[in-house]
Amino acid sequence: MEDKKERLKKQMDFLLEIDKEKTIRRQTLLADGSRQETDAEHAWHMAVMCGLLSEYANEKIDVARTMLMVLTHDLVEIDAGDTYAYDEKGNASKKERERKAADRIYALLPEDQAKMARELWEEFEEGKTPEAKFANTLDKIQPVLLNDAAGGISWRAHGVSDRQILGRNRNTHLGSETLWEYTRELIEQNIENGTIRKAENSDE
Repeated sequence: MEDKKERLKKQMDFLLEIDKEKTIRRQTLLADGSRQETDAEHAWHMAVMCGLLSEYANEKIDVARTMLMVLTHDLVEIDAGDTYAYDEKGNASKKERERKAADRIYALLPEDQAKMARELWEEFEEGKTPEAKFANTLDKIQPVLLNDAAGGISWRAHGVSDRQILGRNRNTHLGSETLWEYTRELIEQNIENGTIRKAENSDE
């Protein structure tokens, strides 16, 4: 069994390693449109959302567990990088890249905590528990809130269509019907004003 000094050293090394998450840029802009958010900012935002909006979960959730899930889920992007939601080529290799990253990054922790962190990541990916469903809902609605607030700059820059965004959000309601209804209205407003492009054919 590892001694306390060795355990603490592993935990501190892990905490220094995940500091790199602050440098991973996402395609989503801040609400004021001034720059891209980082993965760390995204995770913080979702954790606060979880604490404040958990009352709207379809099922009762363990709020602390869900907050830890959203805070640690994207740590794999330190190695795998952020994959833009509508990048077909990037998404084709995303699972493999992120699994390899999970193998390395979570294993930096002491064995018991490495197991816990990896299981949280797997739980989010499977999306079957009430906590994972709600976490996935937050992960989908947060970019919509920011894109809408920023005037849809990122949506326009990437030519995102209504079919793409509605397809990506086909399961968002599973975590919270209330939050999805609110977000769906934002999406529809942006479709109506042209910020989100209307798909011209069924191949998009």
